[in-house]
Parts: sequence; C-alpha cells; structure tokens
Amino acid sequence: MSLTEPIMTLPTPPKSNHRMRPLPAAIFATRWLQLPLYLGLILAQAVYVFHFWVELVHLIEAVFGSEKALAALVQSIGYQLAPIKDAAGTVIGYEAPRLNETVIMLVVLALIDVVMISNLLIMVIVGGYETFVSRMGLEEHPDQPEWLSHVNASVLKVKLATAIIGISSIHLLKTFISAGNYTEKVLMWQTLIHVTFLLSAIAIAATDRLMSSATPSKPQ
Repeated sequence: MSLTEPIMTLPTPPKSNHRMRPLPAAIFATRWLQLPLYLGLILAQAVYVFHFWVELVHLIEAVFGSEKALAALVQSIGYQLAPIKDAAGTVIGYEAPRLNETVIMLVVLALIDVVMISNLLIMVIVGGYETFVSRMGLEEHPDQPEWLSHVNASVLKVKLATAIIGISSIHLLKTFISAGNYTEKVLMWQTLIHVTFLLSAIAIAATDRLMSSATPSKPQ
C-alpha cells in the first residue's frame, strides 16, 4: 500500500439507546434507596475521626503530665489499677494511674483499632456504592484504590472478612496484654470467636475461588 492511499478506518458502532420499560426502570431505581445508608456510614466515619483525635490529644497531654487526661485514658481502655490493701487484706483503694508501657501500648492499639475500623468503613462505603448503587468513574483517577478496579460482591465479602479478622486480632491482643482484668472464660471465648472469624474468612475465600474457577471465561 502506497503512502498516498487513504487509510481505511472501521466504523464506530452506534451507541446503544435501549430504554427500559417503566416497571423495570422503577425497580432498578430503588438501588438509590441505599444512598442514605452510605451517607450514614460517612457520618459514622466522621465520629471515628473525632474519637481518634480525642484519644490522641489525651495521650499527648498525659505525656506532658496531665493527670486528668491520664485518668481519661485509663478509663477509656479499661485498664485495671493495682489495688491497695490493708493489713487484713481488704481493698481500701487503688493506686494512682501512671503512664507506663502497658497503658501506652493499650492506647496505641485502641488508635490502631479505630484506623482499621475506619478502613473497613471505606471499603463498605466505596465498594458497596460502586457495586450496588452506581459507578463512580474512577478508572483514570490517580488515587483509585487498587482493589476497586476489580471489585464485585464476592471480592468485597473476602476483603471485609479479612478486615474483620484484623480488627478481631487487635481486640484479642489488647485482651491478652491486660489479661489480669479478665477471667479465663472471657479469654477463652474471645479466642474462640477470633478463630471462628478466621475459619469463616477461609471458607468465604475458598467458596469464592471455587465459584470463580467454575465460571467459564468469556471468549476473546
């Protein structure tokens, strides 16, 4: 073919102008009823952000010697102070709270817990809206989450189960650090609940993998 010959271009297919019937269109439009639910989760996210900064400010104030902030931290994490007993062994009071390594670790774990729950909320809000309500059009956005490019109901369930395991792990670690505050029954049940979450996530992932392998691939 010479350079002077015109290059033939394939005609672009016409855009589909299919219009739904009134009843299917009305039923399909009911997906927007979920919008207030996701807006409510955004408000819950704002509450978690506020709670995070309150706890962080209390920690910083406690480092600089604020007894009021330290007392608020000890109360919020449920840390049990050492009892003061008299000669007969009767508890007459409790030691003053101190900012020791255990208290700092429990506060930091509580902050991490807030962050992980916030990440879980983002997954539900963004992934759920994208999957069940409407497309966001983030394909070319530089900040598009990697997991959002192939999100569907099955992927969202697996990621939510993984996030719940992480949150449960943080709670279990907090319990083990302050194990003296809990009975053996509480420790046993928290461990069993965590194992149940873990087995459930494995079952969900295995089921999703079996369903994906059983689905025939689309012809190229």
